[in-house]
Amino acid sequence: MSDTVSEHVRGAGQEARLARSPGTARHRILIIGGGTAGLCVAARLARAGQKDVALLEPSAHHYYQPLWTLVGAGAARIEDTVRDEARYIPKGVTWIQDWAEEVDPVARTVGTRGGQRLGYDFLVVAPGIQLDWNKVRGLREALESRPNVSSNYDVRYAPKTWEMLRAFQGGTALFTHPATPVKCAGAPQKIMYLAADHFRKRGLQDAAHVVFASANKSIFGVKEYAAVLEQVVKRYGIDTRFQHDLVEVRGAVNEAVFTRTTPEGAAEEVVLPYALLHVCPPQSAPDFIQKSPLAWHEGPTRGWVKADKYTLRHPDHPEVFALGDASDLPTSRTGAAIRKQAPVLVENLLAVMRGQEPTATYDGYASCPLTTGYGKLLLAEFGYEGKPTPSFPLIDSLKERRDMWLLKKYGLPRLYWDLMLRGRA
Repeated sequence: MSDTVSEHVRGAGQEARLARSPGTARHRILIIGGGTAGLCVAARLARAGQKDVALLEPSAHHYYQPLWTLVGAGAARIEDTVRDEARYIPKGVTWIQDWAEEVDPVARTVGTRGGQRLGYDFLVVAPGIQLDWNKVRGLREALESRPNVSSNYDVRYAPKTWEMLRAFQGGTALFTHPATPVKCAGAPQKIMYLAADHFRKRGLQDAAHVVFASANKSIFGVKEYAAVLEQVVKRYGIDTRFQHDLVEVRGAVNEAVFTRTTPEGAAEEVVLPYALLHVCPPQSAPDFIQKSPLAWHEGPTRGWVKADKYTLRHPDHPEVFALGDASDLPTSRTGAAIRKQAPVLVENLLAVMRGQEPTATYDGYASCPLTTGYGKLLLAEFGYEGKPTPSFPLIDSLKERRDMWLLKKYGLPRLYWDLMLRGRA
């Protein structure tokens, strides 16, 4: 890992010891979270002329996480994925560098780890998603101590993934996908395809047994794209094991333990040995969200923030809006989804502030740029109806394309840093 990124990671640990002086403040609009969703909303509000906007975010650094797949495949540098958070706090927006710990939508306050009590007239909930590493027994220890276990879902481990692929000489290369919703649901298989291509380029295709153990029932939720990916799986000879949920990693003996759902609906334990293991961890809304009145407390969306799937307004608290990974919106958790959600939320929030009803609607658009090999990418775009919704009508989006690979590697990062986070796209 480079010195620059190491400093960023160490800085994140130092931030955890920060404490703000206890106090109270009230803002017209308070945004929880300064990730992609929070910054996009803050930028658009600032551009709309809103003056009393505060953003609650503890991190000093901001990461463009979609590139971590390419970092793990040796096709991008980790240094290019991180920038200072301060560069993207819009002018005029108050940055409160602290952690949200409690939300009281009746009193309209947010309590912080540093002891602050922040009041608001309107609240935007965008805290992102948390990675539940400890819900898989032995995973954290294996990531820290074993050279053949990694995950592109952490800035510390994405460079390790590339070292792991380079050191691989044969055996089972195991890639996992959990039962929970995850950010960028295609990421667990993107690195798998790149790894399989890498093994082929090194002449290891016969020595490598690539296995995809996923808790899902199929390779992809949209059948048109699934059909293409099934051919990619066939091309690389990947062994798919669906309805396999990772529950334990035995790093000392190179074994992964899964709970498998049988055709009869019963659960059984399956142990798979590996020479290389890439894990996508279970994920959930942050703990303070799960216990808050803003979240569902039963049913399949338990723990996620309630939000009308079209207007993004909270159904129980009309002054609250939500978007991004912590919301219960029934679509993929991707930056592309946030790019479409943010303008809808801001338009509706401004309408409500004027005493009007929200009329802007989000159609569930999400996009998943699926790397299927070096120089190849399948751009999956879809909405609530689960049908392809291509942004480039003259391009066949049901084919792996080199131009889409170039878009992911060069175009989308530029779009993100220069336009999305500035409220211009």
